[in-house]
Amino acid sequence: MISRVTAQATMRTAQLNLQHSASELAKLQDRATSLKKISKPSDDPIGTADSLRIRAEQQQNQQFARNITDGSGWLTTLDSTLTASTTLMHQIRDLTVQGANDGTMSAEAKEAIAVELEGLREELLNRANTNYLGRTIFAGNSDAGVAFQPDLSYTGTGSTVERRIDANTTVQVDVDGRDVFGEGATSVFAVIDSIVSDLRSGVNVNPRIAELDTHLNAMLGVHGTVGARHAQLLRAEETTMERAGSLEAQRSGIEDVDLGEVVLDLKLQEVTYQSALAVTARVLQPTLMDFLR
Repeated sequence: MISRVTAQATMRTAQLNLQHSASELAKLQDRATSLKKISKPSDDPIGTADSLRIRAEQQQNQQFARNITDGSGWLTTLDSTLTASTTLMHQIRDLTVQGANDGTMSAEAKEAIAVELEGLREELLNRANTNYLGRTIFAGNSDAGVAFQPDLSYTGTGSTVERRIDANTTVQVDVDGRDVFGEGATSVFAVIDSIVSDLRSGVNVNPRIAELDTHLNAMLGVHGTVGARHAQLLRAEETTMERAGSLEAQRSGIEDVDLGEVVLDLKLQEVTYQSALAVTARVLQPTLMDFLR
């Protein structure tokens, strides 16, 4: 059986081919303009699902990066505060050693040491009440504004401040002030008050040196712990940055087009479309006037 191809069937086929070619051309033009492979989910359902998953991982990684930045701020503040506090403790110890020389010091000299110790004590208390972004670094989640009240009572609640640096790891970014300075009558501030009182009353302050050494060693131990946590955060920061680059490369591979490739495809499709137009124009050239000649 011989199929009959009419002029109308030829025109319909040609029109469909032209529409398809024009559609492909428009799609490539859109890719070249937006530089995106996927403009709607139907363009690549699997790629869309992968893209959504990677973007979710990127958001999570960005949150970890923000946590690390905030945690580094806390620990940097702790580090500088503990460094300054340790320096103050050494000065206080040196003055106490000087004051322990009962036989060679006058009452005026001891008074001068006592006054200087009082100043160092106030400075040390200010360090103990250091804030970071409005929160005390030595009192956990306390909202009292200070870690130690004037009566040397501790305001901490016992809870710690932690920052999550990856899906499975959290790092404590604060320090319990009691571990550094003690509390109440056993605090380093109370020891300094006792040294000042002993100097003014003529009591030998030599036994107080051992008490200062105990607090100084505790301070140094906590400082070492803070340094270890900070090193952990720095390593996590490097890992987070590397992961950010890896995820961005994966996202780009799924969503972004190769500009050189898409321009080449666009030019080829333009040639194809122009050729289709030219061929169709010649094939469908006869009109009613051609048959009436």
